[in-house]
Amino acid sequence: MQPIKLGVNIDHAATLRQARGVDYPDLAEIAAIAEKAGAHGITLHLREDRRHIQDADVYRLRKTLTTRMNLEMANNPDVVRVALDVVPDEVCLVPERRQELTTEGGLDAAGQLEALRPTVAALAAQGTQVSLFVAPDRRQLDAAAALGAPYVELHTGAYANASGDALKRELDALHEAAAYGAALGLKVNAGHGLTLANVGPLLDIPNLDTLNIGHSIIAHALTVGMEQAVRAMLAAIRR
Repeated sequence: MQPIKLGVNIDHAATLRQARGVDYPDLAEIAAIAEKAGAHGITLHLREDRRHIQDADVYRLRKTLTTRMNLEMANNPDVVRVALDVVPDEVCLVPERRQELTTEGGLDAAGQLEALRPTVAALAAQGTQVSLFVAPDRRQLDAAAALGAPYVELHTGAYANASGDALKRELDALHEAAAYGAALGLKVNAGHGLTLANVGPLLDIPNLDTLNIGHSIIAHALTVGMEQAVRAMLAAIRR
């Protein structure tokens, strides 16, 4: 089994910057430190309301990153135009509501096939690999395969927030979804709400390609620094 890769989401370094409307912390520097520490890619979410990552960040990071850029975004025409101009290595299509603090659930790909189809096709035509951020649900995985998306990212938020019997059910659902996705020919990533404390059980799920983790790494970096925070997460997923 191939080692699981780590994608580091730097959105909340931008949250800190935007809180004061200043030009620091420097996202290119934060990303470079994460890459130096061993991150296999950098994730950033260009939201419709631009609450943290800005268009200029996407353009600048496209020039400075030495690993993969994974651009998270809703199927919003304004943001899609940026993705088509920047040509990131990967785009992860996510649901988005302005009033949410963070992405609260998976994309209803099955219910939005016709709306998603032209976006997936346009991104694929320029060489960007498309991922759909979905719940561990066969119906959504079938939809991703029908759209021709090479990746899915399983939403791990329900797992991260569960305890007791519910925790086992959520973990079992992730196991089953990863196996089903692989059987469909999809590459399977996972992410949302993952920390040093809860990432361990996911490592026993076969077929996982990449874990995308952000908030907990940025939070840990406040006490140990960005490089050490990334190295600690890498150590955790390598056991």
